[in-house]
Amino acid sequence: MPLPRTAPGTLKWWVIGSIGIAIGVALAIWFGLSATVGLPTWQVTGYKVVDDDSVRVDFEVHSPGGEDLTCTVQALAGDFAVVGSTDVPVELAGADSTRTSVALRTTSRAVTGDVKTCVVAP
Repeated sequence: MPLPRTAPGTLKWWVIGSIGIAIGVALAIWFGLSATVGLPTWQVTGYKVVDDDSVRVDFEVHSPGGEDLTCTVQALAGDFAVVGSTDVPVELAGADSTRTSVALRTTSRAVTGDVKTCVVAP
């Protein structure tokens, strides 16, 4: 049994649609990569709630250019309210990555510590 043929004149629209979808996918990939390549990344490796007034946050940062960074570290309460925050200078001295630990004072008991952002130091 032979496969059915498309209606006359519709093949052109299938080709145009397929090319349009391929261009859209390529543009989405290009925009996504251009927005993230070369930017610093970070990962929290651990945290410890020391007492009601402090928390220690351990994290690793990676800067593709080896540039020094300034990271904003936060302590969060159970309702995700920020109960402590500080800016930490991270010196990479030409290396691509480093591990850092910071003790953070809080206004009330924190349940977690997190790195909000890291930017290239001015």
